Amino acid sequence: MKILFALVKKEFLQIMRDPSSIIIAFILPLISVFIYMYGLNLDSPRITMGIKNDNPTPETSTLVKSFGHSKYINSISTDNMKEIEKDIMRSKIRGAVVIPNDFSTKLERGKSADLLIIADGSETNTANYVQNYAMQISNLWLKTSKYKNAMAKQVIEQNSRFWYNPDLDSHHFILPGSIAITMTLIGILLTSLVIAREWERGTMEALLSTSVKPIHIVLSKYIPYFILGMLSLLFNVFLCVVCFNIPFRGNYFVLILVSGLFLFASLGIGLMISTKLKNQFLASLMSIGLGFLPALMMSGFLFPIRSMPLFFRIFTLILPPRHYVTFIESEFMAGSILPIVYVNAIYLSVLGFILFMAVLKNTSLRLEK
Repeated sequence: MKILFALVKKEFLQIMRDPSSIIIAFILPLISVFIYMYGLNLDSPRITMGIKNDNPTPETSTLVKSFGHSKYINSISTDNMKEIEKDIMRSKIRGAVVIPNDFSTKLERGKSADLLIIADGSETNTANYVQNYAMQISNLWLKTSKYKNAMAKQVIEQNSRFWYNPDLDSHHFILPGSIAITMTLIGILLTSLVIAREWERGTMEALLSTSVKPIHIVLSKYIPYFILGMLSLLFNVFLCVVCFNIPFRGNYFVLILVSGLFLFASLGIGLMISTKLKNQFLASLMSIGLGFLPALMMSGFLFPIRSMPLFFRIFTLILPPRHYVTFIESEFMAGSILPIVYVNAIYLSVLGFILFMAVLKNTSLRLEK
């Protein structure tokens, strides 16, 4: 224990003297949270649309005004179809609604009337917004107009309820998910450099000349960075809950416990990289390739896993961030759901133990050629 305590103390002194560790643990989360909060927004945007009314009647004029009163649409009225085409080509507008000249006539006769909706398909999400906004506004207008008898055949009235995220605010799951990305970077990037740095600086040779054992070296790398990572977790949670008012409906003890298991597994991945490469530059590149990119692209944080091909859906099962993102988003928005907590905690525990044993086995106490 004296040897282990001395090595852990040495690691803490190195962390305090190395500003890059503090930057990665605390400044990087601060920057990333601000970027995800103010720079990344998956909510419905305000879209500029052109409105062309070929059937100028008092009723259709109220329809045109309905588009102008919507908080999601910035409407521009025009009478020239070629101008609409040019504006869409120049991305000045993202879509257009054309009211044909027989629109009110068909509605008065109780027939279905056509409404032309044009959307810029070069951006698929925006095109879907244009279509959905136009349909919702026209349906709401029809219910309150004198043509509401045209809705007589509609026997189903929709009443929507949004569970867990009533305001449909994308930041309520983006910021908790960003904690998983940050914890992955801290766990893998920091520890992927520590052993490689020892070899490059020559301090590993001096360490191997003492009576240390592999378990001492491995634990002396795990313990300080585990504590640093958990402090970074608390800092991230403080930013989300207190500074940005992200609702937290789970249990803080469960959050810390499962986050500790995830960090334990991430530290194992980073130390495996460090023991194999023994070069800080290569280790940092490998940690980004094995840690940051999979966590960002294949964890379900930004892109739904269900939309991926079968091979990649299966491949995500071996990625720790995939399980942690599922857990932490559920913990923030829905609370502590026991099946989700148990499954992900068991997986992270098993993976963390396997990686710990692999790191211990690959930690050599002799100089290699």
